[in-house]
Amino acid sequence: MKRLFNRVNNRELKKRLEESNEPRTTLSFYQYHQLKDPHTFRDELYLLLSECGVLGRIYVANEGINGQISVPTQNFEPFKTALYSIPWLNGIRLNIAVEKDGKSFFKLAIKVREKIVADGLDDATFDVTKRGKHLRAPEVNALLDKPETIVVDMRNHYESEVGYFEGAIRPDVETFREALPLVEDLLKEDKDKNIVMYCTGGIRCEKASAYYLHKGFSNVFMIDGGIIEYAHQCEEQGLPNKFIGKNFVFDERLGERISEDVVAHCHQCGQPCDTHRNCANDVCHVLFIQCEDCAAKYHACCSQECADFSQLPVEEQEKLKGTVEFNGTRFGKGRYRALRRT
Repeated sequence: MKRLFNRVNNRELKKRLEESNEPRTTLSFYQYHQLKDPHTFRDELYLLLSECGVLGRIYVANEGINGQISVPTQNFEPFKTALYSIPWLNGIRLNIAVEKDGKSFFKLAIKVREKIVADGLDDATFDVTKRGKHLRAPEVNALLDKPETIVVDMRNHYESEVGYFEGAIRPDVETFREALPLVEDLLKEDKDKNIVMYCTGGIRCEKASAYYLHKGFSNVFMIDGGIIEYAHQCEEQGLPNKFIGKNFVFDERLGERISEDVVAHCHQCGQPCDTHRNCANDVCHVLFIQCEDCAAKYHACCSQECADFSQLPVEEQEKLKGTVEFNGTRFGKGRYRALRRT
């Protein structure tokens, strides 16, 4: 019987990826579709994609699929053929990553979830197929040039901290679920204005736009394919790219550069920096922004406490686990601000 799950140690898998010279292409895709049996579909998909050497994270639910993956570049066409052999996925857009480094995922994980994006909404209460208008890059730029246009970043605060469309409303939230009611309240007096929403690849805006139309907003737009597709279209068509900074991504890279602007700061010393990392103390593992100087000073950790702990023998670390508290215990995702005073 063929395996339906990875059985190799994560550390070993990461080592293999780092040492490999095989070119890989990173991409994302999603599709809303009513699946009667997501568990069976999940197993069939795992076997199909394993044959193509796919690595990544895919969520499957009754409402569809949401995937972020990498595939050996030489297998891209066979992968595309395999994916498109599934009737309801035939022809879906594949959002190719802006940066070409394919070292984004080290294993294939396909999980069945209640939803492909956790939004906290009761889909039965509104028409999820009645979504906002998709905008191509030229249309995006035209609307953004109008001073009355409202631009809303539907991502989480740690994503928008390192990159955004200038002038965008950037909710201070850790989850998409939190953003939906907050944005609704912020814009309650602007329901007739042009509202342009964006996210990484477009999936969050698909649901958000339908929700806001249901709530009485009349002119809801979303950037087609999100930041990733917008950046590609601007490059291909020679258009001004109005996104500044980095696009946060949910894989080993933690970001891909869209413009040379550095709009964030090191959470420890405050100097300009937009490099996210997870604390090297695995017991902490908090997500934060750290410059190279602070990475050297703190051994890629978020604090001196974590740096000291990470230098202990593994046996001693194991003994102390559960007896000490680190920033990853106390702070939410990306909330940590170590030495920063601003």
